[in-house]
Amino acid sequence: MRLAAALLVVFCHYTASDDAWGSPATDLFPGLHDVTQYGWVGVEVFFLISGFVICMSSWGKSFGDFVVSRVTRLYPAYWIAVVLAAVVVSLWPAVRQLNNWTEAAVNLTMLQEGLGVHSTDGVYWTLFVELKFYLLFGLFVVVRGVDYRRCVMFCALWTVAGLAEQVAPNKLLFMWTEPFYSPYFCAGIALYLMYRFKPTALLVGITLISFVLAEYQVSHRVARLGYDTTNVDHRIAAWPAQLIVAAAFLLLTLIALGVFDRIQWRWLSTAGALTYPLYLLHQDIGLTALHALKGRVGPLPLVLGMISAMMLLAYLVQRFLERPLSSALNRAMKSGMAELRYNSAPAERRPTRVQAPAEPERVPEPV
Repeated sequence: MRLAAALLVVFCHYTASDDAWGSPATDLFPGLHDVTQYGWVGVEVFFLISGFVICMSSWGKSFGDFVVSRVTRLYPAYWIAVVLAAVVVSLWPAVRQLNNWTEAAVNLTMLQEGLGVHSTDGVYWTLFVELKFYLLFGLFVVVRGVDYRRCVMFCALWTVAGLAEQVAPNKLLFMWTEPFYSPYFCAGIALYLMYRFKPTALLVGITLISFVLAEYQVSHRVARLGYDTTNVDHRIAAWPAQLIVAAAFLLLTLIALGVFDRIQWRWLSTAGALTYPLYLLHQDIGLTALHALKGRVGPLPLVLGMISAMMLLAYLVQRFLERPLSSALNRAMKSGMAELRYNSAPAERRPTRVQAPAEPERVPEPV
């Protein structure tokens, strides 16, 4: 499901945008463009899945463990992608330009959207939305221990806060309530509770309310952003975007109800591992390559070949760069958290320190 959402976004950037081609995408991809111009909805699908997965992965974890797991999941691949994108757009500024390397350094924090700094790659804005969800969920749920009641209260309060912002607009409240995207996270949380426990009227109600809000907000996004990229006067219909959202809700609901529990396809885990680096790498690097190769190969074969190349690059990054970097960062952060707990405890209650073995005797901690 995550890979399908990522491919929606990739096809949108490659076939519904003029950035790489120098000519209207509608002329290059007649018919296909009419479908792929809605691929940006894949981002909303990501947020729906994220609510489900974050609730699942944080269950039974301390706040420190939650922080470690989120940082080691998000940052290593992101750092690699920022460096690669910055190098590519600085050497070949055909699609996007790098203003300066200080800007790229700020991007490494993943906080550039909050600081008003230009993102090195166009897809990075979504990560700031994810970070805000992690922070809110961590502070209001994980700190005290993830349980059924706290998850339900979190969904209710975040939804009410988002509705309040819509009635009385406020920039600070808008930044934290994320009214365009919070319904997806809340629905994902409710669906995981259905999966872990059982469907109830309360959880079904949260899911349905989130679904209605999501459908409204996605139609609002179409009204705000939904014009054809080659003709700002050509307004597009909202219903295809709403249909994608409905399909995503339906599929995740079926997963929550256990319909697919018997499916054990090994390739799904590999596909899931490739999704994040593929999403991070595909836009500016891929568009720059498409721009350089246009005219040498037909547009559609070139796009299909570029998607294959980006998936290969994502695999290489995940296998040989992200994985070892994540492992090293995981060990470093766990060591730091252990020091934090030790030095924060009253002296009389501190456990006796155990002398660390010499470096050659260390056994890598499984991740």
